Amino acid sequence: MNLFHSDGQGLKQLAELGAAFVLSAAIGLERELRHKSAGLRTYTVVGTTAALFLLVSKYGFMDVLSEGRIVLDPSRVAAQIVTGIGFIGAGLIFVKGDWVKGVTTAATLWLVTGIGMACGAGLLLLALVTTIAYFIIALVFPLLLRQLPGTPVPTEESRNTEHD
Repeated sequence: MNLFHSDGQGLKQLAELGAAFVLSAAIGLERELRHKSAGLRTYTVVGTTAALFLLVSKYGFMDVLSEGRIVLDPSRVAAQIVTGIGFIGAGLIFVKGDWVKGVTTAATLWLVTGIGMACGAGLLLLALVTTIAYFIIALVFPLLLRQLPGTPVPTEESRNTEHD
């Protein structure tokens, strides 16, 4: 393995996988600190694995490709990642009467999957900006919501950490 060759296992791909790890872990840490049902380990695993799947899709079949015989379509793997994480996310949402739990956790898991996929696709700037956007949503939006008249405290801020 040549670390400077673009065979799918070089420094570029390691940087993309590492970016997915760091950005997903940052979001997971925030969720962990809020005592949510999915935290540091879950988000880091999901985001890093999404990047790995996309990297495998981009580079893992180079030995079976030849001009005019097999066409590689990385979007097929991306679509399957989205479907798979949707299945996991649906399992995190619980409804009891008019009470819903887990929607933010499921949505954030979906988001961190997209961040991992962006890293795996080499779209590091998009992944970074999306991570920053998440922290604005998670940390700044609740402050803004408190300023609106008649707005209840967001469930993420309630004392009861059972709600999500």
